Amino acid sequence: MPTLVDAALVVVVMVLVLRRQMRPRRLDTDRRFWLLPLVLAVVALRDPQLIDRRETVWSVVLLGCGTLAVLAAGSVWGWTVRLWRDADGVLWSRGTRATLAAWGGMVAVRAGLFGLGAALHLRQSGSALLLSLAVLLLVRSLVVHWRARSLLPPGRVTLTS
Repeated sequence: MPTLVDAALVVVVMVLVLRRQMRPRRLDTDRRFWLLPLVLAVVALRDPQLIDRRETVWSVVLLGCGTLAVLAAGSVWGWTVRLWRDADGVLWSRGTRATLAAWGGMVAVRAGLFGLGAALHLRQSGSALLLSLAVLLLVRSLVVHWRARSLLPPGRVTLTS
């Protein structure tokens, strides 16, 4: 997939996800939160240009650093989301200013890694962005769902909406 198309897809997904996160919404822990990250990861991993074959070591190192950065950013993002139960016991979530800051920090880190790759003269595929976004969304959802379990009423095992 061309880099421009990958970048456009990442921007569209980021805008949609961030827009949803900043509004109060019911949290349904029974839904398949892993599906979108899985699709993005499969698309990214199918790209033969994910790793620059001319500089394999540096390309893998840069991809690994990016993955570690989004693991951290996804965790931070998951902890910045506000969770609460309403009077009826329904679980709600909403992003905070710290959520926006986490996103801003992640964009800055990704831009820095892209700049480093350019300085090393690596060919960088947009699929690295897709893979990063997949990891970011998955980790964030795992953290939020883990936190939501602590808000369960005593004796309940699952949440329903």
